[in-house]
Amino acid sequence: IINLMYSGQWTIMNMSNNTASLLATIAMTMKLGLAPFHFWVPEVTQGVSLQSGLILLTWQKIAPLSMLYQISPSINSNVLLTMSLISIMIGGWGGLNQTQLRKIMAYSSIAHMGWMTAIMTYNPNLMLLNLMLYILMTSSMFMMFMHSSTTTTLSMSLTWNKTPMITVLMLITLLSLGGLPPLTGFMPKWMIIQELTKNDSIILPTMMAILALINLFFYMRLTYSTSLTMFPTTNNMKMKWQYQNTNTLPMLAPLI
Repeated sequence: IINLMYSGQWTIMNMSNNTASLLATIAMTMKLGLAPFHFWVPEVTQGVSLQSGLILLTWQKIAPLSMLYQISPSINSNVLLTMSLISIMIGGWGGLNQTQLRKIMAYSSIAHMGWMTAIMTYNPNLMLLNLMLYILMTSSMFMMFMHSSTTTTLSMSLTWNKTPMITVLMLITLLSLGGLPPLTGFMPKWMIIQELTKNDSIILPTMMAILALINLFFYMRLTYSTSLTMFPTTNNMKMKWQYQNTNTLPMLAPLI
């Protein structure tokens, strides 16, 4: 409405008023869960089912990102980059000492949204690539959570005795979300850092890379503790590495 009053048109592609642009930016970043409007994301994700959490962290990111992309020419880039940097930091710090997998995925979403919005004003195509890879990896994680009924780090450790293949895929996908080379999740982060460096921005990508290490740290710690934990069992039968209902799981490998 503010944009209509000043420009006489409903389109949001070119906002001439700074107040309208700022309000639209706040609205879209709140929907995305960018810092400092991120507080609702972990709590809501934890309070819903795995299916709803999957939709919340993947499908519902597309519309606000599209809107933010449309108004990106009129957005104050310094404000957006600051919010992106804080989001990456919050996504790393918030995931530390978490035992609920849905909260870990929520903080991972906050960090990934920070990476996407940081490159939006420079290379939108790179943002779309990052979004597609993020949706693929997050979807594969939630599908494995739903298949094994896993919601905590403890229950994920227990899947070793039941479905080792799911556990291995889970851990590799977690590391890919953290951006560990040479996994797929490392590629968009590396390309974003390169693109920001080409645009004479050295301090920002350096800080983003350092903060991303915090995110990778708790993923690696979770992977390390899970892979080395084999809970005692009274089952003396030999466990088969591949069950009939897990024959289709190798199809998830391209998502890693």
